[in-house]
Amino acid sequence: MPTPEMPTPESTTEAPQDFEALKAVILERKAQLPKRLKQVAAYSLDHPDEIAFGTAASIATSADVQPSTLVRFAQHFGFEGFSSLQQIFRARLRERTPGYEDRLKALRGNDHATLESGSIFNGFVAAAHRSLDNVARAIHPEAFEKAVDILAKADTIFLIAKRRSYPISSYMAYAFGKLRVKYQHVGTAAGIDDDLLAMATKQDAAFAVSFSPYASESAAQARFLANRKVPVVSLTDSAFSPLAESSKVWFELVEADHAGFRSLSASMAFAMALTVAIAEKRRRQGDSGGS
Repeated sequence: MPTPEMPTPESTTEAPQDFEALKAVILERKAQLPKRLKQVAAYSLDHPDEIAFGTAASIATSADVQPSTLVRFAQHFGFEGFSSLQQIFRARLRERTPGYEDRLKALRGNDHATLESGSIFNGFVAAAHRSLDNVARAIHPEAFEKAVDILAKADTIFLIAKRRSYPISSYMAYAFGKLRVKYQHVGTAAGIDDDLLAMATKQDAAFAVSFSPYASESAAQARFLANRKVPVVSLTDSAFSPLAESSKVWFELVEADHAGFRSLSASMAFAMALTVAIAEKRRRQGDSGGS
């Protein structure tokens, strides 16, 4: 049950006007927040849909705080009360990534013309080119080498991804199997992910992938492993991603889109490079160990 807490001084900062601004200021101040407000901050970033739709009582129960803590949290960031804060989360839902029917309409344009298949193909190829042009600039060689070091020395690499990110971890699982690298793909049909993660030790490592809108389950799994001192490397698309705070090394990679449709061109290239680099590092370590 939530426990009573001492009152904390409220911030006089002007309230953020949108979700991204709120997320930025939460992350900026998270280290200075009192324990219970930090608890609400983590919950709000990991479960933004629940904040938008839940009642103060249900959210407080889920976040394991008192309802009054939600009010203090809102006031700390300049809102009059919790209901004012909720409006930011509800606006996020209205402005989030458009549905697939809307994306098809965007492809056709305002004149609703019939779209030729060749034009669709060329649009996605152009978007893929933009993504691949950006990836070399986005990935710092030193950070990439550090990530390879962490993952190459792991006994088992846990692969974490959901939804749009899942093909990336699926490819890596396939490639690791062919390259004889021990891995565990988190996302079982049997629903035993928590049991698999509970077996991870400090000698293991994890690679997590999540793009906006972030999969709360992936963020929770990465945080669980980090709390168990399992090093986490992650691929995401923002410094404000919930994966960033759980990761020893994280990479920010934004895919170009075509009328709202985002491919995985750059992300898959990154995953392929990381997978092969890990296998090669392990081979070299094995060779030096046996000499």
